[in-house]
Amino acid sequence: MFYRPEAGHGLPHNPFNAIVAPRPIGWISTRGRMGDNLAPYSFFNAVAYVPPQVMFASTSAKPDRNGTKDSVAQITESGSFCVNIATGDLRDQVNASSAGLPAGDSEFRSAGIEAAECDTIDCPRVAHAAAALECRMTRILPLAGKANFAVLGVVTGIHIRDDCLLDGRFDPRRAGGWIARLGYMDYAAVHELFEMERPK
Repeated sequence: MFYRPEAGHGLPHNPFNAIVAPRPIGWISTRGRMGDNLAPYSFFNAVAYVPPQVMFASTSAKPDRNGTKDSVAQITESGSFCVNIATGDLRDQVNASSAGLPAGDSEFRSAGIEAAECDTIDCPRVAHAAAALECRMTRILPLAGKANFAVLGVVTGIHIRDDCLLDGRFDPRRAGGWIARLGYMDYAAVHELFEMERPK
């Protein structure tokens, strides 16, 4: 099969998300004039080592946020955000925080998620996340299409849950494994690892 995205695929569900998978989930927490916010984004990844940098993309809008979502609106105000790493032990809370609440309603409160303060930015983080990356926003890029934005940030502080360190390596399998977004309503928990060395 071949299709051009603008012409449609003719399938019951869009296959694009299932083709580009698995994708890590950036559980983005922010603070703005209206309060604290928390939402999962599956268009997320690390993009550089030195200094460490990450990005996530927001791809739709809310009627109460003028062409974007709470996360992007609040990062525009504050210049900072925190990426909480989503793991299997918190998957129900991750999912609950995806609800489309009115601007100003806290997903921390509505989903019963314990918050902690960040150390290098004025922002909440998920207290029991396997890891959390405190970030200073470097740019917000408009993307092709309506209400599509990429947010880039440099990491200014890193929290790692002690029980997710094994022999000096970050390993959240004790926290239910990394959870990743596949296509449709499908997710995966990463438990099986293997090593490969690059050719010399």
